[in-house]
Amino acid sequence: MHDDRNLVEARLKRVLDERIRPAVYPEAVPLEVTVWHAPGEPVPVAEGLAAVPEPIAVGDRWGAPWGTSWFTVTGTVPVEWAGRSVEAILDLGFDENMPGFQCEGLVYRPDGTPVKGLNPRNQWVRVGAPVEGGEEVRLHVEAASNPVILDYHPFLPTKLGDKETAGTEPQYRLARMDLAVFDEVVWQLVIDLEVLGELMRELPVEGARRWEILRAVERALDAVDLQDVNGTAAAAREHLAGVLATPAEPSAHRISAVGHAHIDSAWLWPLRETVRKVARTTSNMTALLEDEPDFVFAMSQAQQWAWVKEHRPEVWARVTKAVAAGRFVPTGGMWVESDTNMPGSEAMARQFVHGKRFFLDEFGIENDEVWLPDTFGFAAGLPQIIKAAGAKRLLTQKISWSQTNKFPHHTFLWEGIDGTRIFTHFPPVDTYNCSMKGSEIAHAARNFKDKGVARHSLAPTGWGDGGGGTTREMVAKAARLRDLEGSATVTWETPADFFAKAEAEYPNPPVWVGELYLELHRATLTSQAKTKQGNRRSESLLREAELWAATAAVRTGHPYPYEQLDRIWKMVLLHQFHDILPGSSIAWVHREAERTYAAVAVELGGVIDAAQRALAGDPSSGGQLVFNAAPHARHGVAAGGASAAVAERAVDLRPRDGGGYVLDNGLLRVEIDEHGLVRSAYDLAAERESVAPGRAANLLQIHPDFPNMWDAWDVDEFYRNTVTDLVDADEVAPGDEPGSVRVVRSFGSSKAVQSLSLSGKRLDIRTEVDWHETEKFLKLAFPLDVHAERYASESQYGHAHRATHTNTSWEAAKFEACNHRFVHMEEPGWGVALVTDSTYGHDVTRTVRAEDSGTTTTLRISLLRAPRFPDPETDQGVHRFHHALVPGATIGDAVREGYFVNLPERRVPGAAEVPPLVTIDNDAVVVTAVKLADDGSGDVIVRFHEAHGGRARATLTAGFPVTGVSATDLLERPLAQPRREGNTVALALRPFELVTLRLSR
Repeated sequence: MHDDRNLVEARLKRVLDERIRPAVYPEAVPLEVTVWHAPGEPVPVAEGLAAVPEPIAVGDRWGAPWGTSWFTVTGTVPVEWAGRSVEAILDLGFDENMPGFQCEGLVYRPDGTPVKGLNPRNQWVRVGAPVEGGEEVRLHVEAASNPVILDYHPFLPTKLGDKETAGTEPQYRLARMDLAVFDEVVWQLVIDLEVLGELMRELPVEGARRWEILRAVERALDAVDLQDVNGTAAAAREHLAGVLATPAEPSAHRISAVGHAHIDSAWLWPLRETVRKVARTTSNMTALLEDEPDFVFAMSQAQQWAWVKEHRPEVWARVTKAVAAGRFVPTGGMWVESDTNMPGSEAMARQFVHGKRFFLDEFGIENDEVWLPDTFGFAAGLPQIIKAAGAKRLLTQKISWSQTNKFPHHTFLWEGIDGTRIFTHFPPVDTYNCSMKGSEIAHAARNFKDKGVARHSLAPTGWGDGGGGTTREMVAKAARLRDLEGSATVTWETPADFFAKAEAEYPNPPVWVGELYLELHRATLTSQAKTKQGNRRSESLLREAELWAATAAVRTGHPYPYEQLDRIWKMVLLHQFHDILPGSSIAWVHREAERTYAAVAVELGGVIDAAQRALAGDPSSGGQLVFNAAPHARHGVAAGGASAAVAERAVDLRPRDGGGYVLDNGLLRVEIDEHGLVRSAYDLAAERESVAPGRAANLLQIHPDFPNMWDAWDVDEFYRNTVTDLVDADEVAPGDEPGSVRVVRSFGSSKAVQSLSLSGKRLDIRTEVDWHETEKFLKLAFPLDVHAERYASESQYGHAHRATHTNTSWEAAKFEACNHRFVHMEEPGWGVALVTDSTYGHDVTRTVRAEDSGTTTTLRISLLRAPRFPDPETDQGVHRFHHALVPGATIGDAVREGYFVNLPERRVPGAAEVPPLVTIDNDAVVVTAVKLADDGSGDVIVRFHEAHGGRARATLTAGFPVTGVSATDLLERPLAQPRREGNTVALALRPFELVTLRLSR
């Protein structure tokens, strides 16, 4: 037989495109359309419905960027359509390739009841099935004219990302507003042909199944009268019934489809628009659940559920009904799908506390799975947090985006820094926007790495990023793929059902130890420095607010601000979403975040001040108390307490031979040359130099920074090929503070002012940069005389190690990595730490010196970038950073100094010394939270962990009468009863172990 595959496949495409798909709506009449353009921000539904509209016609332009237009469509169903299915087709000017990234709408009935959402892949609204004929139709559409930011030529700078700069030019042209007959038989034929055509192209040419489908398709096309598609569609379907009924092979891969709409809580749209995106999507999904009995939809991010409850009570009623039926499924158990690299220990824990508690309070549902399909890599401390929150499973697919190395598993156990293991699945479909295309299903089956020992994978199915969710076409395709020869089988299931099957069939999966590093999007550790700084400082302020408010409540009866702290935590957690904290959102989002963080700082400052004044006693006593919120004593003040402080060592500042200055406090001697560079940082006790011979630390370096794509997200390794050392100084002179040196540099259009000073064995470097560069990357370099094959960087509840060398492609790919408060490297017996108050990105490289064969290990802190997409003004303006070099540091010193830099002492008038609520007698055991229990009982919650990476024994002593102690999970639910003697508890912790204790008063 001659090979006519190409001929038949080309015929199928043209007939589908030009004849069969258009016949789905064989008859149509236009609707009358009017519109009212809201003058500013979105208005309540009642106001939109009551507004006086004006006429608008198909073809007219509408919608200023970020505007809202209320369309009203009216018409009458023709009497001759009686007994047929009729739909309104409402095309606002959609590009079908951009679901979630364009204009969208929510349809209402005249009484304000929401019907369903409109988006480029979902333009229909059912009028009747069947109709009687003569019905009057009146619908209202709240249409959002969100501009297209990520266009066909992606990553072009645009001013559309900020309402203040976007202008008023209409963005869309009204395309179609019709009542139309819906021919379900033709629609079903379209689905039949799409499924078979897509499957056919994935099958081997030499296999019989491909040819069976080809011939069936050919017969079906022969049966279609192109002048009467609607009259011949049923006959065409009969020719396809046989090949659609052939069951799958028993060994076929099995896919659990989960209805899904990944909705970024902010990205190329602001937070306020996400509130509406969620309402549109949930309206669509509850409607689809009513029509499709097998369909199951899952939604993560408790914040988005809370938005529906608060802003769309009518939609919330439909959602809660579907939840009760077990078909609209809360999943994930986090407040938002956050970044997991940069949030601090407590913030990462609170993502689960607030997320899981919302689902428990609202529905009595607790999820075992963590749902993070789009997060940019996963810190090695996360497994322990997942377990401590009462969960045990993780789903993500983002690691499939890695550029260099292919991850070796799809189902595995992920082991964190403390040894906790979490059952983890990466869907081999390699997308969280699966649309049930044959190519996607075939890719999942071929790509699955665990063949032979497992056969289940998950496919998150529905349009996402900007929302939209699953469509009726996807559900129809899935029905045909349920048991179809040549394809993987597809079944709608909840995430919990999938994980139960996957765990049962694969009891001993492989283990991956350490962080799940995404070999892409590394620049998200640096972009939008003010957002990152706002996050870090908010985390620190929340720690202080809880500590001092709890202390004041126990010591003085001062009221504890439960609701206020709860609200602020949720605000900070929201801004840890994986496109806000990473700095990859539009300008609007980051400007709003800056204002939010400023307001948070003021509010938390008030909480802290009120609690400390309640504790400090009479402010007119003439005394002054120093409050120490850090987990270690400093300057004679106990951790978590307040008293008079011991004065710091005096610093000698003198001129340096050859120019510059020397700082010396008897512990550390630092030489700063005439260019403001650190030529020596000498540990006097160890008689050891920190700075590599012939090199200079505190060196600002600037690189060109124009990645191949994903500007705000990516830094490509070739950026290192070109570097400019900023060695010229405008000024090097004694600083304003005693014992400090001021350094001023100008470069490009920017200026940096630094202050260098000593505090104990710490060289403090405070840097202010007035940044006005474009597509540049600013680093602060410290070439150190340390021979180390690995280094440590702080993560949640501990630290992780990374190689300093590039022996393998896996190590080479980690050329930009994350730290929290410190980076530490050491030789046996001596090390160096670099601590930071607000930066996260860094790189470490090593070279061997020719002159003495010694090793120079260079640590560089990433300060600022200047990408132009999606925010063309990224990082422009004034920034202030605090870093500190700690020569001779152990890992314990790194932990301690990191907290000191992030939690500065506070001085308050008063004389009433404040003993800590709790003390722990081993500095390796670090307290991360002291607070009152969330249930309002007045019990004190203490959370702590072993921070050095070794075994630790310690005694916790409560500074108040205790009637009982229980170990709890993160949600403060009892797990065990530790042994207590009076107010003390003996502790024995394994490396990095996390513990939460509830102390009953």
